[in-house]
Amino acid sequence: MIRTIISLTEDIKVWLDNYSHAHRQSISETIRKAIIEYKDKRDKEQSDGIIQKTSGIWKKRKIDGLAYVNKLREDWD
Repeated sequence: MIRTIISLTEDIKVWLDNYSHAHRQSISETIRKAIIEYKDKRDKEQSDGIIQKTSGIWKKRKIDGLAYVNKLREDWD
């Protein structure tokens, strides 16, 4: 693992100490888990945003989606 140094306010440091102690894990483990959870949340928000932006883009087309895909796949042969 790569080590890094971060600066925290005193109240956050106290909270981390208390939380980590209560959950019987190191402060480093608490921070790692928090960052992973934050990253997963951001990744999901990003993918949800892509889904929302692309939802319904075929609505105005007067074509059967399955027929279109099958025609594209014919080019693979």
